[in-house]
Amino acid sequence: MKKIRVGVIGGAGYTAGELLRILIYHPQVEIIFVNSSSNNGNRITDVHSGLIGETNLAFSSEMNFEQVDVLFLCSAHGDSKKFMENNDIPNELKIIDLSTDYREKRPDHDFVYGLPEVNRSEIASAKHIANPGCFATAIQLALLPMASAGILMDDIHVNAITGSTGAGVKPSSTTHFSWRNNNISIYKPFTHQHLQEIEQTFRQMQHSFNSEINFIPVRGNFARGIYATTYLKTNISINQVRELYYNFYKDAAFTFFVDKNPDMKQVVNTNKALVYIEMHGSKLLIVSVIDNLLKGASGQAVQNMNLMFGLDEKTGLGLKSIGF
Repeated sequence: MKKIRVGVIGGAGYTAGELLRILIYHPQVEIIFVNSSSNNGNRITDVHSGLIGETNLAFSSEMNFEQVDVLFLCSAHGDSKKFMENNDIPNELKIIDLSTDYREKRPDHDFVYGLPEVNRSEIASAKHIANPGCFATAIQLALLPMASAGILMDDIHVNAITGSTGAGVKPSSTTHFSWRNNNISIYKPFTHQHLQEIEQTFRQMQHSFNSEINFIPVRGNFARGIYATTYLKTNISINQVRELYYNFYKDAAFTFFVDKNPDMKQVVNTNKALVYIEMHGSKLLIVSVIDNLLKGASGQAVQNMNLMFGLDEKTGLGLKSIGF
């Protein structure tokens, strides 16, 4: 099979670094260019030092769209839309955008929301993909089986803690080591930008969905991973819920319904998501864990690429968790 020729825009950030780590060893991929205007001419390993010995590629300011089959947009939120508007993109070029710019379904674009557990067939035939957000992925995976059965009827309460890499590579006061270490804080309570895409998916699956999502995002004092706890009231039995979750995820490539309370190290460095449930009276508790840079970003982007090009969606994503 002819290799998929890949270009990367915005190659200096965390998501681009993880994307390159995957693509270098993907058996069906050839990386043609990695664009970064601020690093033009520098070696990839000058920025992504974990790739020393893995690649001799250098950053380039050139973007020859005719030479690639798919383009990954890894730039900051807001920049993807500007990129699409300011460049003459060939009609046949496939694009996977990792920003927030095209996640909202609107009549002015044709991007498909790239959550394979919901939109696998649409992704396979799509030309443009909007990769989901990290918190959005973890929270949606916690509740998709309930939405599919049309039983998201009560208000939803979510507390989710994320690693510092979720804030991007550019340093800030809340990612500085001396502030973040041995510390914890909340941010954007009830107003996080990922709520829009979460609600959009739930309405897609359950047209009557009108529940409030009370989401408290938390900054963790670790580098990567998301641990989300979600609860809501339900009148169905625990055995019915277990059957619902098992059937929904039994054929999923990377999302696993587990019978033991998971921990974050089981998924960090992988494209896996683990989902676990408990019933406490009338309250259903759901735990979902992912790596924010992989299933929450670059790993899911490669999973989407695999689907778009007719490959097994696990191709190139056989990654081992850190475990300990």
